[in-house]
Amino acid sequence: MSEPLPSRPPEHGPAAPRILEIGPTGYMHAAFPQTTEFYSTWPDETASDPARGRHLVTPATLRELSDRLADPSFDLVVVHAPACAPWTPRALGRTVFRRSVLKGSLPLARSVAPQLLRGRVAAPVAVLDFDDPAVIDAGNAFLLDRAVAWFKRELPADHWQAFTGTLHWRVPTARFRRVARNRRRMEKLRPLSLGVPLEVFSRPLPRVVPEAEKTADVFFAGRVKDSSTVRENGLAELLALRDDGVVVDIPDAPLPLDAYLERLARARLIWTPEGYGWQCFRLYESALCGAVPLANRPSIERQAPLRDGEHALYYDVEPGGLAGAVRSALADRPRLARIAAAGRAHVLAHHTPVAIARHVVETSLRLARGLEPGGA
Repeated sequence: MSEPLPSRPPEHGPAAPRILEIGPTGYMHAAFPQTTEFYSTWPDETASDPARGRHLVTPATLRELSDRLADPSFDLVVVHAPACAPWTPRALGRTVFRRSVLKGSLPLARSVAPQLLRGRVAAPVAVLDFDDPAVIDAGNAFLLDRAVAWFKRELPADHWQAFTGTLHWRVPTARFRRVARNRRRMEKLRPLSLGVPLEVFSRPLPRVVPEAEKTADVFFAGRVKDSSTVRENGLAELLALRDDGVVVDIPDAPLPLDAYLERLARARLIWTPEGYGWQCFRLYESALCGAVPLANRPSIERQAPLRDGEHALYYDVEPGGLAGAVRSALADRPRLARIAAAGRAHVLAHHTPVAIARHVVETSLRLARGLEPGGA
C-alpha cells in the first residue's frame, strides 16, 4: 500500500517568483516550473524544452543566457556552485576525458556558464552549494561577492572555516577575519538542507507502518568501504548488536528505490552516519517513511534541523556510543513512535524540494531588500 505525499504543490501564478536558474539540476524549476527558466550545465544533458523553461547551455545559447541575466523582469537568479573554475586542470580534465567526447560532444560552454555572472546581472543572486566539501572553492569567490546569499549544505559551525585552505591558506586567522571584505563574504553564508531527493519526492511513498508491524529494529544501506570512518567503526557495533538479538537489516546489494523505501518504513531506527559530508539523503528519507533517523552528532549548522529526541536521535562517535544509543532507543518504543511521527511532519514542512526552494527565495529576497543582516 502507498499514499501520495502530502505537500504544498509547486507554485505558479502572479505571486510566484520569476527565477533564472543555472546549474546541473533544475532544483528551483521543479518547485516553480511555471515561472523558472532553467539553463542546464550538466555535461551529459541532451534534452531541452524551451516551451517549459528548460534550456541547454551551448555556445549558441551563451549570448542568450547573458541577455537573460541582464533582464530586470526576473526576481532572482539562482546558480549552483561549480566545483572549481573551468580553466583549472581538474575541470578541463573532467570535461575533455568524458565518454560523450567520443560521440562528438564537448560541453565546454556548460562549465563557462556560471562565469557569465561576472558581467551584468539585474536580479539578486543566490548560490546553491549542495556539494560534500565544507569549504568554498577559491575559484568561486566572485560568485560569493556577487550573491546576496550562499546556501551551503555542509556549513561549518564556525562559518569562517568555510574559507579554510581556499580563501585563506589555513584556518582563517584573526587578521583575516578583521578584513571588512572577508566579513561581508562570511555574513552571506546560510545553511542549506539536503532534504528529500527529487526522485523520491516525485513518487508515492510506502504507508507509515505501525509499530506492531515493524520488521527490523535497525536498518542501514550505504557505502562503508572507502567512506567515512564513522561508518566503518559504527558497522562493527551494529553487527555486534545483531549477535545480541537486535534485528539489524543490512541488504547485501543495492536495492531498487521502491524496495529501499519500503525497508525504511518497516524499521524502527535508520542508521544515518555521515559519509563524505554530514548530511545525507537517508536522514530525510527515513523520517519521511515513518522511521527514526539515528545519526552521529552534527558537526555543521543546519537549516530547520531535526532536533534530538524530538524528530531524530543522535549519538556520540566514541566507542560504544552507537550501540548504547540503539539499546536506549529500543527500550522505549512508544517514544520512538512519537519521534517518528514528529520527524515525518517536520520533513514534510521543511525538507521537501518545494519547501527548500521556497526558503531560498524568501531568504534571498529578504536579504536583497535589507530586511535581515548579511547579504550584499
